[in-house]
Amino acid sequence: MTLLEPHNMPFAAALVIMLILAIVQLIGVADFGDADLDLDADADGLPDAGMLDGLLTLLGIGRVPLTIWLALFLFLFAGIGLSIQELAASLTGGPLYSWLAALIAGVAALPVTGIFARPLGRIMPKDHTTAVSTDSLVGRRARITDGIARQASPARARVKDVHGQSHYVMVEPHEASSELHAGDEVLLVRREGNQFYATALAERRLSPTQVN
Repeated sequence: MTLLEPHNMPFAAALVIMLILAIVQLIGVADFGDADLDLDADADGLPDAGMLDGLLTLLGIGRVPLTIWLALFLFLFAGIGLSIQELAASLTGGPLYSWLAALIAGVAALPVTGIFARPLGRIMPKDHTTAVSTDSLVGRRARITDGIARQASPARARVKDVHGQSHYVMVEPHEASSELHAGDEVLLVRREGNQFYATALAERRLSPTQVN
C-alpha cells in the first residue's frame, strides 16, 4: 500500500499541506506563528461557555500558535489515517473508502492533537506570542478591579489581550458624569498616554471582542 493510492489521498494531501506550512515558516514568507485564537469562553450570552472552554482546552487550541497546532493535527491525521488503512487491509483484504477513513482519522486526531499540544505549549517560548502594543487594548473589554473611577480619579482595571494575557491599566469614565465601580465590566474606548477611558457595559453589549 503506497501513500499515493486513491484511498490514501486525504492523508497524502494532509502531509503536503503540513510541509507547505513548515516551509512558509522557515523562509518567513508569512508569520502565522502569532495567529493565536482569541477564544476566551467567558463571553456574555454563552451559557455553555465553561463547556466550550473545556473543549478547547481538551483539543489544545490556543495552547500553541495556530500554525503549530494545525501542522501537528495534519501530521497525526495522516499517521492515524494510514494506520487505519493498513489495519483495514490486513483484516478485510482491502482498505476503507477514503472518505470513511478520513472521517475516522479526523475524529481520532483531534483529542490526540490536544494531548501533544498541551505539554508542547508549556515548553514553547512565549516571547513571540505575548508582546502586544498598548494601543491594541483599545476596543477590548475590561473589568474594574479596585476603587471607583471618576473624572480625574482613575481606577485600576484588568483587560486581556488577543493572547489571553492579563494587563492592568488605569481607567477613567469616558462620560464625565459617569462612575465605574469595582466589578463593573467596561469597554476601553480611547487612550491618552498611559490613561484609558472606558464606558460601562452593564446594560448593553457594545463589543464581542473580549470578556474577562
